[in-house]
Amino acid sequence: MRFLVLGGTAWLGGEIVRAALARDHEVVCMARGTRPVPEGAELVAGDRDDPQAYSALTGDFDAAIDVTSRPAHARGAVDALRDQVARWAFVSTCSVYAQDDRPGQDESAPLLPAWTGEFEIEKYGECKVACEEAVLAAYGDRALIARPGLITGPGDASDRTGYWPLRFAHPATEDGAVLVPDAPDASVQLIDARDLAQWLVESVERGVGGVFTTASEHRSLTDYLALARSVAGHAGPVVAVDQDWIERHQIAPWAGDRSFPLWLPQPEYAGFATRIPAAARAAGLRTRPLEDSIRDTLAWELRTGPGRTRRAGLSPADERELIAAARRDA
Repeated sequence: MRFLVLGGTAWLGGEIVRAALARDHEVVCMARGTRPVPEGAELVAGDRDDPQAYSALTGDFDAAIDVTSRPAHARGAVDALRDQVARWAFVSTCSVYAQDDRPGQDESAPLLPAWTGEFEIEKYGECKVACEEAVLAAYGDRALIARPGLITGPGDASDRTGYWPLRFAHPATEDGAVLVPDAPDASVQLIDARDLAQWLVESVERGVGGVFTTASEHRSLTDYLALARSVAGHAGPVVAVDQDWIERHQIAPWAGDRSFPLWLPQPEYAGFATRIPAAARAAGLRTRPLEDSIRDTLAWELRTGPGRTRRAGLSPADERELIAAARRDA
């Protein structure tokens, strides 16, 4: 098959390209060209802000795979390439769902309203809804929409899924203590980028269409932290702080500076990481053991430099201060 990957030079896009090449497909990537594509793929340089960029793509494609979050890019691509591309796969997100407080919802759950303006990161879920609508309007049952949970694996430059295994491997304190959320009701729901890429390529090969929540089965954040600690070989103290303490000390949820990655306050986010992936499982989604993803992510973190400035989590200095405060409050 001849694949078009819109992007292909960053993390997930690169994994999609490698998965397709491993199955002996021809792969053309359209990207700005500031980074290389995986060896074996062809790069067509183009800026998707330019409506004429798609004219550089020649010939027909059996399928395209797009990961954009920008509605203008999604609309521009399907409008320009509808006659050249037979099937279209789009990587959306579980953030499109409107109700984060209700556990156990599937693909039929209500969505956020589609965003009608320019892309805004604060409207990420709404922008992805608008992208989905553009793809479905153009391709109908020839469209495949994947709504992944949080993506993990080596290469996670968001620093969310690498934070905990790295912190357990390299504690910030002299006695090896690590500060963690005491959140027995919180869940995590991850999917390894390599597993998502493999499923996308195989699904396109088989002509699968429809909308799928693509994630692993959810598990408690407590279990995830214990697994990350085990993989990292951490033997120091664990200092657990509850939600009230977290909020009083202004530790942000989920991501960003001075945050607890993957943690979300309860009960308002009780459903965010408890989506039902049964349809994707029935359509062939296979996910590796979470322990393997954590181990590979930690290895990647160690290769890229444990001391680098991070985009998510607590700085070592912040953590030391917070652990001291937690011990005073105990």
